[in-house]
This record gives sequence, C-alpha cells and structure tokens, in this order.
Amino acid sequence: MLTLHFAEVEEIKKEGSDFVLDIDIRPNRASDCLSHLGLAGEIAAILNYSLHIEKDKLMEDKKSATKNFISVEVRSFKFCSRYTARVATNVKIFPSPKWLQDRLKSCGLRPINNIVDIANYVMLELGQPLHAFDAEKIAGKKIVVRLAKEGEKIVTLDEEKYGLPEGILVIASDKDPLAVAGIKGGKSAEINAKTKTIVLEAANFSNRVVRKGSKAIDLKTDASLRFEHGLDPNLTEVAINRAAYLIQKIAGGKTAQGLVDFYPKRVLPKKIKLDLSYAKSLLGIEIPEIKMKNILIRLGFKLKAQKNSKLFEVEIPTRRLDVLVQEDLIEEIGRIYGYQKIANVLPFVPLALPERNLDIFWENFVKDALKEGDFNEVYNYSFVSEKDVDIFKWKKEELLELENPLSSDSQYLRPSLIPNLLKNVEKNQKNFKEIKIFELGKVFIGSSEKRMLVCLMVGDKFYEAKGIVDVLLNKLGISDIYYDEYQAKSEELKSFICYPEKCAEIKIGGESIGFLGEILPKFQAGYKIDGRAVLINIDFEKLLKLAREEQEYRSPSRFPSAVRDIALLVPRFIKVDDVLNEIQKSGGDLVKDVDLFDIYEGEELPEGKKNLAFHIIYQAEDRTLSSKEIDDLQNKIIAALEKEKEWQVRK
Repeated sequence: MLTLHFAEVEEIKKEGSDFVLDIDIRPNRASDCLSHLGLAGEIAAILNYSLHIEKDKLMEDKKSATKNFISVEVRSFKFCSRYTARVATNVKIFPSPKWLQDRLKSCGLRPINNIVDIANYVMLELGQPLHAFDAEKIAGKKIVVRLAKEGEKIVTLDEEKYGLPEGILVIASDKDPLAVAGIKGGKSAEINAKTKTIVLEAANFSNRVVRKGSKAIDLKTDASLRFEHGLDPNLTEVAINRAAYLIQKIAGGKTAQGLVDFYPKRVLPKKIKLDLSYAKSLLGIEIPEIKMKNILIRLGFKLKAQKNSKLFEVEIPTRRLDVLVQEDLIEEIGRIYGYQKIANVLPFVPLALPERNLDIFWENFVKDALKEGDFNEVYNYSFVSEKDVDIFKWKKEELLELENPLSSDSQYLRPSLIPNLLKNVEKNQKNFKEIKIFELGKVFIGSSEKRMLVCLMVGDKFYEAKGIVDVLLNKLGISDIYYDEYQAKSEELKSFICYPEKCAEIKIGGESIGFLGEILPKFQAGYKIDGRAVLINIDFEKLLKLAREEQEYRSPSRFPSAVRDIALLVPRFIKVDDVLNEIQKSGGDLVKDVDLFDIYEGEELPEGKKNLAFHIIYQAEDRTLSSKEIDDLQNKIIAALEKEKEWQVRK
C-alpha cells in the first residue's frame, strides 16, 4: 500500500519551481517501491500510463577483464545469495554535475564525489544499494564475504570506529574488513582524488543478518533500510551495469569486460494460479474480467490462460516479494480498481455463540471479585532486570535471558510477578495513601511457564489479606481452606520474601496453592517502599482445577449471633491451625466462625511464648442462644484448650 503526500520544497535554483513527491512506503512494498523506478511503475499502473525506460548503451573495454582485477569468495551463502562486481579503470574523481547533486540533495543525501554520488543515485533510482572500492587498496585483489572475527574493528567512511561483534557480516580483503555488509563502507578502501581504478559492488544480503548487524553496532543507513526489508537478487546486475554506464558517462572511466558474479542459486519468478470467479467473490463486486487482466498486466504480472477460461497462471516478477498467494493478486486488483468503488455491505452469516472458554471465564471471575474488594488491576511487562535478580537472589541458570533486550530493565523473562508490583508501589506511594493492587499473568521458570495471581497491599494488612483469600476462595466454590506455617526449606528461607512468623501457606484439602505474608524490610528497601507491605501469592493453575461454578446455598440464620473473645498463651512453635481446630471441635455446631485477630510476641511475655487472640462467633439456626448457653460453651472451649500442656487462656 502507498500513501501519497505532496510537499513543495525550496526552489533548486533553476528556471521555474521544482517539487518533491513525498511518499509513505509500507514495509511490505519496500522491496520494489523504495526506488524511483518502482514508484514510477506503480504510478503508471494507477494512472494507466505506459512506463518508458531508456536502455543504457554500456561500452566494455575489450582490452581488460574484470576477473583480472578482482576475485570474489563468499564463505556463507545463507547470508549472501548473490555478489556482483564490476571494474572501471581510468576514472577521474571530481565533484558531480549540478543536476546530480541537486537530485541527491532533494532526497536528503549529501554529495561527496562523482563515483560515490553515482552509487547513491542508482540506489535511489533502482532500490539496489551499491558500494565502490579503490581497487588498489584491496589487499590480494580479493574480496571475501565472511562473518567478522572476534576482536575485529573497522573505521567507517564517516571516520567512526566500530567494534565488530561475532556474527556480523563483513566485506573484507585478504587481511582486514573493508565494509560492514549492507550497512556502511570502511575508510581503508575509500574513493579519493588519487583513485584511478574502482571496484563496484552490488550484492544481495540476508535481511536478518543486516538487521542484526545494524542493531549490534547501532548504525542505520539508507542501504541497511533497503536490505532489512529484502531485495530481489536479480536486481544486482541491472544496478551495477547502470552505475558503470553513468561512471563511463560522467567520470570518463572505461568499463572492464565482464562481471564477477557469485550467484549459485538463481531466483526465478513464482507462478500462482488465479481464479477470476473467486476474485469477484472475494472482492464482493462485479469487475469485468478484461479490466482485471489489464490491471495485473499494468502491474508487471504475466498471465497465461488455462483450459478453464476463468483460471490463469500468473508469473510474479521477482521484485514483488510481497505477492505469495492468489489472495495477494486479488488485493492488487481491488487496490488499483479502487476500494472506494466497493460498496459497504453487511455480511450474511449465521450468528453462533462462541464455545465457552473456562480459562477466560475464571480469569475474569477472579479479577471481578478482587475489584469488588477495592483492588486495582495492573498490567506489567513480562521482564525483570539484573537488579531484580540480585535482590531476590534468583539463580541465573534457572532464568530465561533475552538475546536482544530492549533495555537493561528487561534482561530476563520474569520468574515472579512480585518485583514489578513492588515497582508499581514505589512509583505510586507518593500519590496514594492506600494501595491495593493485583496482577494475573504468566511467569517463566526454566523452560516452563504458568499463570500466577499476586495481590499487594500497603499497610498492616496481614489479617485483612487472610480475609480477602477466604472471600475469594468462597466465591470460587472452594471449601476446606486452612492456613499453615510456611514450610520453606532452610535454603529457600535465605531468599524468602516474607517474615517466617508473619507468613502462612494457603492450603485446600491438604494441597498448597500459595502463601500470604508481610514482606521483609530488605526487599522493600530495594524498591524504596515506606511502611509495611503484605502480599498474596497464588498459583492460578492450581486454583483453576479447584474452582466450582455450582455452590450450595444456605440461608442465613434468623437468630442473632454473639461474639466472645479468647486470648491464649502458647509456645511459639504451635500452629494457629491447631488452636482453631480445637476451638471448633470443642464448641461444636454452635460455633459459627472463629477469627484470629492478633498475634503478639514481646518482652512482656515469657520467653518462647506468643499470644493468640480470637473472636468466637456463636449462633444457632433454630433459636436465640441464652447468656448461660454461651457462657457454658465458652467455658467448655477454655477447658479443652487448657488440657493441652503449656497452653494458657489469659483471663
């Protein structure tokens, strides 16, 4: 697709005014339309004009042969599919004619000398980058196309020095690099006033290796732009002959006979079957067949009729790298005919409900549940930095490192959602008093990946986090939830993010699905977070397997509840879950719920002890409980708790 803009430019000091046509080339058409000839052909096809191209009369010097001046060795065919060289002798180096300089300037290029300017002019004209070397400066009279060696360097024509990483493609002599292939020429073989014999190069390099090289040395040029989008290998001979003709005409040189042409696997035109009936159906408009054929011929395609008059074999010019299937040909017909001529019509198709995707359903369900709990969802990039790896003490051999990270902050694929959530808090804590955020996304550990759900809250929110998990899991139809002391191995505890005493493993039916806890200050300090921060870390893949859409409904009791508190002094190693189970067992069905609302460890308590405080909620389904019944139940629970050695109910 082409977008045309007309912009008047400064008068180029000649009679009348001159104009430049500024054209926006889409990437898929760069192979043929990043050139004046390609655009001329395109405009001729659009306007139904004939394209006239004058043939150059290149005169070769029969007394000298190109092969006597230069030889070419291509060591990697996959990176260089064609390399064409020509030699011009007795050239005279001087400034280009004014008309040539003006044309280069109007296209944003700086005139240098007649030889370099001709190479640039032909690149603009035909789309094929060229380069000229001083033949006498090529050691061994040999050009080698190879990958750079470790530690090699080059000084380019603009006198910038570059280290050449391994894997970058270079044009070299027997000794040193002469140019970075497809990107920039080197200083060592540049054309100057003393140059008499030149070697012209026109090659076809792999778009991938040029793009990789351009990024590696951080250098983009007009040549690299064209190579990165892909070029027709058959263009090298046309371009090099055109340049040789202009050198002969402008620089007074003689062209040595013949070419040195490395082209082991010739690229031939593709052939595609085109059904004109299908074309009409796909475009949704009745276009006369003669008009469709005429459009394709104007665009340079060759048509050969098959036995079925509606079916054609279309030969695709090798310059049209974007045309691969018959739908591409049909698009060309519609484009030239005019999309504006195709009326808007609503499609007649049966509407069917999409198949239900449970993964998406539960993902949205969980997100909605958390948003109802006042959480904000965040979307972070899937990367972490070297700093994050150091803070969390992750083993680098277990991480996936990017070959070409966009920045130093995105060197590895994230093995956890936590670091980026901490960064979110760091950036937002100055503007918000309360921060409650969550992210549901993929993490990458070794060669495996899985989805995790992480919630982060700022403040003394440890017990609130437990309530959030309870509400969320209940909404998912999950029961048999309990919280256990986090059973991390000693090695894991060294890099564990939470206080061991303020961390609980979330278990469902004996299986761990994650943990919640208060973050250690050393991790918060790494992200400059003020105050306390609590996180919930859940394996979403495990959660999906346990979620149930069907839930049993129980109507709430019509009778009032009563709340009593119990404070219990126990050894530090005692699990909260053990105490909860004992309260529930001794209280029976009339204990509706038990909430832990405080854990205290301090100097006032005996050594090795902690204080647990619980709300116990009493309620019956069929009556209002009397004060005596509640007192009896409370005393029964106290007696049961105090049966345990070293457990003491504080009164």
